[in-house]
Amino acid sequence: MTQPPSHEPASPRDLVGIGIGPCNLSLAALAHPLPELDAVFYEQRPGFDWHPGLLIEGATVQVPFLADLVTLADPTSPWSFLNYLKDRERLFPFYFAEHFHIQRAEYDAYCRWVAEALPGLRFRHQVDAVRWNPERDVFEVDFTQLDAEGEAEALGRTHTRNIVLGIGSAPYVPDVLQPLVDAPGVPVVHAADYLDHRDSILAAGHVTVVGSGQSGAEVFLDLLRHRPAGREKLHWIGRTEAFAPMEYSKLGLEHFTPDYTRYFHALPEPVRDRLVAAQWQLHKGIDAGTLAAIHDELYRRTLHGGWPDAVLTPGVRVRTAGRIATTRIELHLEHRQQGSRSRLTTDAVVLATGYRDRSLGRILAGLDPYIRRDSSERPRIDQEYRLVLDPSVTGAVYVQNAELHTHGVGAPDLGLAAWRSATILNSLTGKEPYPLPSRTAFTSFGLEEPPARVPQARQLTPLVDGR
Repeated sequence: MTQPPSHEPASPRDLVGIGIGPCNLSLAALAHPLPELDAVFYEQRPGFDWHPGLLIEGATVQVPFLADLVTLADPTSPWSFLNYLKDRERLFPFYFAEHFHIQRAEYDAYCRWVAEALPGLRFRHQVDAVRWNPERDVFEVDFTQLDAEGEAEALGRTHTRNIVLGIGSAPYVPDVLQPLVDAPGVPVVHAADYLDHRDSILAAGHVTVVGSGQSGAEVFLDLLRHRPAGREKLHWIGRTEAFAPMEYSKLGLEHFTPDYTRYFHALPEPVRDRLVAAQWQLHKGIDAGTLAAIHDELYRRTLHGGWPDAVLTPGVRVRTAGRIATTRIELHLEHRQQGSRSRLTTDAVVLATGYRDRSLGRILAGLDPYIRRDSSERPRIDQEYRLVLDPSVTGAVYVQNAELHTHGVGAPDLGLAAWRSATILNSLTGKEPYPLPSRTAFTSFGLEEPPARVPQARQLTPLVDGR
């Protein structure tokens, strides 16, 4: 392998980002106009992609288009979704389409547009280790530069005063189903890879979808729409007590405001843990439109008599699973309310079983002695998204979408990405390049009332003829 690539500067950077998903892409976009900030972002993948296996035709993002990478922090940014439309000469068609929620494929294309134009993004760079150098008061970041085949091409090291982690989440497969996923020739795939295997799954005799969240609903609907009427041979099961709609009332959505984030962060740790478990319907339910589309499709198939060959059963968990004659799959099920058990034989399984945060342990192993943890051994994270470190560490490690336990259900929500990025940049620079509102919700979540501040109207300078 060669020595460090020449583009690494001799002096420490201000910020190194690890991972380029929507969160760190938002941070990079908002950091771009700050000339005093030397920032670089590393990503081991060859380019930006956002859940490519779930870009099902017609599937929409569950937040409005205003929740792009920058708008809720800086509506004038050149990296806004509206400016993307203008650049693509699609602004008028979008205007007349009257779409408040855009398709996932369009959001992915927008993010690619930003990623391809922003400087400071280094794809095919795998971060291997992070250490604190107390003699120089900087972090050392070791990385491997990858070639087009994903093989190691060069080793590198850079130094930085601050780090931001945005490594995202990974598909979660329950332990009882992992052997089936690993087995060759058995059509058991996570929903994250659904589109890659869609043709073979549609060709299977009987298909089971496991998981009662949005991804499970979208996969089930797509399969239903493309299976012959009366011979659908579909089964949809999930652990929740119902195929429940996501809480989408206007006041309910105020749980995804900075006001609620601040309130949640100030709560005791045991209370926060109870709330996260109880608030699943705020972020793990199903979009009401998707539920309606499923019902409409099922109802359409009854118009000429009979019922579709589709079974929808909530409140069910998979106890164990195995193969039958190498080509079929047997799921051992338990109904949680009835306490009953049964077996389901199927030809293909799509696991819409969600995602889990990627472990920070490998990357941050060198910082482990400095990281302060809570009673459950999770990293403590302050209000400005910094890991709480030993006071001897003068640099900061910020996290993006890894703070559910400290900041609440808004952590993975795209609608708070720009605000969180702006908060990080304000903290990092010690200035306020992005002034943020002091109040964002009508709801007062605690007995201590938020300041009832009404911004003063700005006085506009009248135009004078001839100027």
